[in-house]
Amino acid sequence: MTKSVHVEISGRVQGVGYRAWCEGEAKRLNLSGWVRNRRSGAVEAVFSGEEDAVDEMLKLAGEGPPCGLVQKVEVIGEVESYDGEFEVHPTE
Repeated sequence: MTKSVHVEISGRVQGVGYRAWCEGEAKRLNLSGWVRNRRSGAVEAVFSGEEDAVDEMLKLAGEGPPCGLVQKVEVIGEVESYDGEFEVHPTE
């Protein structure tokens, strides 16, 4: 079964390699989707793939890279399945 979620991650998540770390973890879990910085200081992402892998990515997103400090991972909602490689998008 597949799952696709839109999330916002807040805390010290910019300037710490969060997007690159997120891309690596998502690819390791064979997820599709994307990640980008928000001007608000948060990071926004879509994780799409097998339900267990998405759930694992949500858990990992709450830990983040060693230099980061995640305060909150908010699931904004479920979205349509995303196909293709996991990508890093420009800041919005």
